[in-house]
Amino acid sequence: MEPEILLRTVYVMHRKEGQVLNIPKPSFVLPSQNVLYSPFCVVSAASVPPPHSTMKPGSPVPMGTDNPGVRRAARLGVYRYNNSSNDLFLFKESQIKTAMVQVVRGLRYMLHVDIGRTVCKKRERSNLDSCHFQKKKNLQQMLRCYFEVWITPWLHTARVPVALCY
Repeated sequence: MEPEILLRTVYVMHRKEGQVLNIPKPSFVLPSQNVLYSPFCVVSAASVPPPHSTMKPGSPVPMGTDNPGVRRAARLGVYRYNNSSNDLFLFKESQIKTAMVQVVRGLRYMLHVDIGRTVCKKRERSNLDSCHFQKKKNLQQMLRCYFEVWITPWLHTARVPVALCY
C-alpha cells in the first residue's frame, strides 16, 4: 500500500545562521519517515513551526550575538556612529547585548550594542580590530546604542538608517 502524502507549505530554516527565510516552499511529508521533502531542501519535520505558533512570517527573529552576520551589522553601526560623531577617537563595539533580524527585501538587523572609546584617533584611519579600548580613566567612555542595519546581499549594499547612542 502507498503511504499517504501530505502536501504542505513550509518555511525553510537556514540552520547555519539561525535565520528563518520565510519563503514558502512546496513540500510534502511521508508520515512513515517523518521527513519533509522539497525540491529545494530536506529538513526534519521537527523544524517546521507548529500551526498554532505565534511566529508570523516576516516577523523579527532573535539571533545569537556571536552570529557572524550580527557582528558584521554591529560593526557597520559603529562605522556610522564614528562617521557622524565629533569625537577625536574612534569607538568600537564592546558587547552586543541583543540582536534580532527580519527578512524584508534583505536583512534588517535590530541591535542593542555597547560601544567604547578606543586609543585610535580618527585621523589615523586605523583598523578597528587593532584598536584597544582607552586605559586612561579620564578618556574612557562607554555608550549604549541601538542600530538598525539593512543589508541587501544580492545587491551588495548595506545602510544604517538608525544609529542612536546615549
